[in-house]
Parts: sequence; C-alpha cells; structure tokens
Amino acid sequence: MIHLPKEETKLMVAVHGWSGIVLGLLLYAVVLTGMAAVFAEEIGAWSAGHVETRSAFEKPIDAQVRALIPRTPAEFRDDVNAFEIGDHNLGVFFHRHELKPNGEPVDRGVYYQLDAAGNVQKELRGKGEEVFGPRNDDALSSFLVDTHVRLHLPNPWGLLLTGVLGLAMLVAAISGLLIHRHLFKDIFTLRRKANPVLVDRDRHSVAGTWSLPFAFILAFTGSFFSFFGTVGVPIVAMAAFGGDQVALSEAVFGNPGKPDPTPKAIGNLDRITADAAKRAGGAPTFMTIEHFGRADAVVTTFHMPKAGDIEPSTLVYKGATGEFDRAKPSIGTRPSAGGTLAAIMGPLHFGNFAGVLSKAVWFGLGFAMCYVTLTGLRLWLVRRREGARSLDWLERATTVVGFGLPFALLVCAAAFLVTMPLGTAVFWTPTSFVAACLVTIAAAFVLSNARLDRALQIGMAVLLVALPFVRFATGGPGWGPALATGELAIPAVDLALWFGGGWALWNLLGQRHEDRGADDFALQPAE
Repeated sequence: MIHLPKEETKLMVAVHGWSGIVLGLLLYAVVLTGMAAVFAEEIGAWSAGHVETRSAFEKPIDAQVRALIPRTPAEFRDDVNAFEIGDHNLGVFFHRHELKPNGEPVDRGVYYQLDAAGNVQKELRGKGEEVFGPRNDDALSSFLVDTHVRLHLPNPWGLLLTGVLGLAMLVAAISGLLIHRHLFKDIFTLRRKANPVLVDRDRHSVAGTWSLPFAFILAFTGSFFSFFGTVGVPIVAMAAFGGDQVALSEAVFGNPGKPDPTPKAIGNLDRITADAAKRAGGAPTFMTIEHFGRADAVVTTFHMPKAGDIEPSTLVYKGATGEFDRAKPSIGTRPSAGGTLAAIMGPLHFGNFAGVLSKAVWFGLGFAMCYVTLTGLRLWLVRRREGARSLDWLERATTVVGFGLPFALLVCAAAFLVTMPLGTAVFWTPTSFVAACLVTIAAAFVLSNARLDRALQIGMAVLLVALPFVRFATGGPGWGPALATGELAIPAVDLALWFGGGWALWNLLGQRHEDRGADDFALQPAE
C-alpha cells in the first residue's frame, strides 16, 4: 500500500491527469505505431510477399561486393556498409565521411541495391540521408517505423518531440503509481457488474498497474534514443572533443589501431560471415568495412542477441586477412557497465531479444498502454462533462486520434497492397494515410461523437478482416508457398488480422452505451 498525505495525493492526481491530457494523444500515437514497429520485419515480409527466409549473409556475398569496386569512384571507397534489403537481398553503401557546415558528420557515397541474383537493381548517389529512404517493397514498414520514431517531423524536431513524450510517460507512470492507495488490490479489482464508467475505471487501473514496468522501460529507452543523438552527442562532443563529433564517434564506436594505408585487397567476406555466424549464434544483421582496400582494414559484424541473452554481439575481424580479432563492446573499446546498458537499449525498446515471443509480449503491453492512455482521457472527460461543455472539442479529438489513427494506418496498409505491384507504393502509402486522416477529421465536424466513434470502429473491423483478402487478390503468395519456404510471417499476420477483426466485430455487437451512468459517476468525489 502507498500512503500519501491528502494534499500530496491531490497534487499527484492533478499531475497524472494533466500529464496525460497535455501530451496524451501524441503519446498514444507513438505507442500505437510502436506496437506495429515491433513487428515491422514481419509486416514487411507479409505486405511485400517475401518468402525467402535465409539471410543475405548466409549466402555468398564476397563476389557481389568485389564486382562493385570497378564501378565505384575511388573517392567513395573509404568505407563500406553491407546490410539486408527487400526479400533478404543485399544492400551495399560505399562512402566517405564528410562534415556539414555545423560540424555534424555525414556520409556521402554510392548505394547499390542488389537483387536475388546479386545484380545491381538500383544505384543511388549522394548523402546517406538522401539515398536511404523507403523502397517500393518496404514503404509500409518504413512508414510505420518513421511514424513511431519521429512522427514524420524533420530532424531533430521529431526525435526531440518523441523524447519529450517519453518523459511525459515517465511522469504519468510515476504519478499513477503514487496515487494508487491500494496498489496490490487494484491489480485484481474488476467490478464487472458495476456502473459502466466504474467498469472502465477499473479496467484502466488494472491495465495501467500491470503495464507499469513496461511503461518505465519504454519511456526510458525511448527518451534515450531520442536525446542521445540530438542532445547527448553534441554536448559531449563540445565538452570533451571541442565540438568534433567525428572524433567522439571514433573514440566511442571506432576500432583504434596503427594506421597502415598500404593498398591491400580485402579478405574473403564469405569466410568472415560464416565464422561470425558460428561465434555469435546467428548471421550478421549489418557489416561495416573501415579503410576498405588498405592493409589496416577492419571488418565489423553486428548480431542480434544470442538465445537466452539480451545484449547484441559485435565481432571484429582483420580486413586484409579475414582473421578473427576480438569481440567488441557496442560502446567503447573494453567492456563496461555503461556500455552494456547502452547496448541493451535497442532490444529492450523494441522487444526483439527473444524472437517472436518477446515481440508478442511487447505488442500486448503496448496495446495495454494504448488502452490506458485512451481510457484515461475518456475518464478525465467524463468527470468534467457537465461543468465544461467547451471540452467537447477534446472529446472529439480523442475519438479522432483514438480510433481514427488505427483506421488510417489500416487504410494505408490496404493502399500499399494495391499500389506495391504497380511500383507506386512509396507515394500512395503516406498519401492514403493523410487522406484517411483528413476524412476522419471532416467527419468529426458532421457526425455526433457517438456516431463517429462507431463508424470508425466498424471501418477498422472491416479493414482488419479484408486486408488478408486484399493481399491475396493483389498477387501476394498463399499460405502454401509461404509455409513451403518456412516464412511463417505471412499466415501469422493474416490470422492476427482476422482475430483482431473478429474481436472488434464481437466488441461492437456487445457494446453497451458508454454514457449510461456517467452522470452519477461524474458526481462522485475524485480520489
């Protein structure tokens, strides 16, 4: 049990309420898109019809990378990044490091997108921020991730905003914990036959209490990612490196060693990836080659956490010979508690440290957070409905965002499935999302809030059920070909959508009138 003096309890209630009201809808948007971002890889495979299950690094890449050398200008052969794109194909970025006028580092070079046969499918030249963007086959998953990370706002403002939202979640979580007088009792209290508003309050309390640990983790790691590059790096660079962010990056992430610019061919990359897969328990997800074509070349492979572990692994190889050098901490040159903490931020935030199981848990907890945010807003509004008619705009905004946002995301998923075979998904995916949002906002001015609420829920249910059929009708692979190659994401996402649509339809059929009994609840004194 938590006991606070009466005045402090009132203060915590006010802090809890207003922290949710001021930034609640934006926080809801970030958490909702974060739920989808957890399964971005699976959604990408499902939506684009990818059936290849072998990593690009489990296939020969050495010849493919060497074939790109003659067509790459010498000025861009300083460093190389290799990573997966599309249906487990290879992307290769030859580049050099430059500085923007403000001293911020940037990479400029040539980005090659290879097909399954290793042939160049597309070649892009320019800065990293210019050449890396959504492709036709991953426009949907890229859109979901970018919405979650920075709400499609320009850098650094999008990251700063999501960082502030993370701090707001921390405030709401801590104040919510403090105002629970009977914390352990509230975890299990569900008065199913009580006033509908009391039932909603119990559900809000139970969902919020059970998801408190997740809220702390999500808020802390999200704020870390948002502020690390936008605030932390410039401040540390200014304090310790005279503002030189490149020097900071080399000190923290680099591989220090004696320079040797003697020209020398790179070692066999296939042997490196095979050895790295054995040592790390899985194929690399990313590979970098520093000082490409020199005797002091260094190859670094990055891997997901091993089974039973939460920290990703990083392996370093001597580039000229392909010999294993050492396992390297993600941060710094030697193991440290701070480096380990920074390394596990990604797995903790996205829940990808134990495969599909941890992702499913993170998805469920994210759903609980969305439910807590939405019901919290509605309960706050119910208490003030009689005394503040001017808050009708906020009630409508809550409906527009609460149900309009998932509706718009489902619309853009349908648009992606239709336009991806036409090669125009990069344009129509965000365009359809914006159009759906505008239609929802316009409907809010025409329909009553209750009718708008129901219309959006019906639209969501219909789209959830229809999306697997749209995918198949637009040329997506059936379950047979997917299962034959071991790609379980396609049938799994289909089933999840049907389950979600069925649950939404069942909820609509059994839905009780929300306003029944709200007046009596509004007259009760606040805790």
